[in-house]
Amino acid sequence: MILNNDTLVAVTDGERLRLFHSKGHEPHLDLIEIDDPALERTHTGSGGRHRSSTANPDEARLHEDDFAGSVAAYLNDQALETSYQHLFVVADPRTLGEMRKHYKPALEAKLVGEVDKDLVKHSVESIKNTIAMA
Repeated sequence: MILNNDTLVAVTDGERLRLFHSKGHEPHLDLIEIDDPALERTHTGSGGRHRSSTANPDEARLHEDDFAGSVAAYLNDQALETSYQHLFVVADPRTLGEMRKHYKPALEAKLVGEVDKDLVKHSVESIKNTIAMA
């Protein structure tokens, strides 16, 4: 996939968020990592309404769902502030599914693609290769 310049690339899992801006002359992809945002921790995960049952998700899974909700809330806010024109999301399948539940129309309008892979601990080169193959 060829990304437009200044596309925001969010690479996340249930614990960490890495943000990049795409730069370079298209179709060449160059990702510049930007500082991690200060996320407001919210209890927005899908398991939030089932916290008392032992048959439901454990504490670690609930924490990951809450983090995914926080990432989606941050990206929603940034979409409203016009901080970016295009967004590409790379996340493990579970986190991506949880994030999708929280996408607002402004974010969805700017979303140009998603990849369901856990690449948050991978090199920038691995992330670039995965996006190029999408």
